[in-house]
Amino acid sequence: MKAVILAAGEGTRMRPLTASRPKVMLPVANRPMIEHIIAAAMDAGIKDFVLITGYREDALIDYFGNGRKYGASIEYVHQEKQMGTADAIACARGHVNGSFIVLNGDMLIGSGHIRQLMSSDKDAVITVREVDEPSRFGVIETDSGRVIRIIEKPQNPPGNLANAGIYLFREPIFDLIDRTELSPRGELEITDSLQMMVDAGYNVGYALLDSEWIDIGRPWDLLEANMLLLGDMKGENEGTVEPYATMHGEVYIGKGTIIRNGAYIIGPVMIGDNCDIGPNCFIRPSTTIGNNVHIGNAVEVKNSMIMDGTKIGHLSYLGDSVIGQNCNFGAGTKVANLRHDGRNIKCLVKGRVVDSGRRKLGVIMGDGVHTGINTSINVGTVMEAGTYSLPGEVIMPKRKTN
Repeated sequence: MKAVILAAGEGTRMRPLTASRPKVMLPVANRPMIEHIIAAAMDAGIKDFVLITGYREDALIDYFGNGRKYGASIEYVHQEKQMGTADAIACARGHVNGSFIVLNGDMLIGSGHIRQLMSSDKDAVITVREVDEPSRFGVIETDSGRVIRIIEKPQNPPGNLANAGIYLFREPIFDLIDRTELSPRGELEITDSLQMMVDAGYNVGYALLDSEWIDIGRPWDLLEANMLLLGDMKGENEGTVEPYATMHGEVYIGKGTIIRNGAYIIGPVMIGDNCDIGPNCFIRPSTTIGNNVHIGNAVEVKNSMIMDGTKIGHLSYLGDSVIGQNCNFGAGTKVANLRHDGRNIKCLVKGRVVDSGRRKLGVIMGDGVHTGINTSINVGTVMEAGTYSLPGEVIMPKRKTN
């Protein structure tokens, strides 16, 4: 059995982090999120993959190649224009035989659920999850273990089982996609194709998610996914730890990395290769530090993701933030991560101000951002790639796009 992984989209809601890479290549626990999905599928017994690619697909091809270094086989199929999920799945025609699994490249899922899908003898299986507000989702109606109707965002939901976007299909799905018409959104919706399967008498089942599952749709979802994956991490030291550095809990230290005297690290924390950490810094739990990162003297970092090549200058504070590659924090840069009134923090996404659902959220920073010394960055700020601040500047979140 093969797994088809949908990885063609840019991920516009993840801007500015996706300005230079496809969404599925954003790192979680220092590995591209799609790599975690491939690993889960391989743990379930799948060794053959078809990746549906589009936006900046070279990043995927350069990283994974033909898959042999992972003990897998990977094919790439280019989706010329993103015309919906059904269109993306149709790209796999001729590259799969019999039954196949469809996974989204921006979802983290356990191998146990993939095994459950693989064991089904139904014509198609929809992965569902129980939700509190089913009217916000595509909901399935069931009878005797079969799906009898799929309803998009119903005003009066027949239940609370929402489509999670993970499927088992057999080859007849391609003929039904050929007959699927464009939706009001101008896309080919796989839910329309599935409803046609149901109406044609095919046996369409459902499988309830009973394991950890994260849909990474907005930048702060990376922090949740990172925390989840670090929770299962085992500490290991492949670098150098000076005698007066202190570590508690699970801390992973990569090759060529030095932890200098006075550094105080509380795991789970993951630090990549060739990093320079300290002296006298404080790294708090659920932090991931990429490769070639420098954390200077008297810096505090908490529950954040720092990508490759970034430098956090001395006397800085960073909390609940996602930092892109090759950024540079001038000395004394401070990131606020909590509103005085304790309310949820709002953030600009695709030109709209969105409630993050989080009481703590710092900055979402694109690649190559430079801050001047003593810069202050307020909660929920998004900094576009390549921008900079002046010494002593206060950066406030935008409330609309220019």
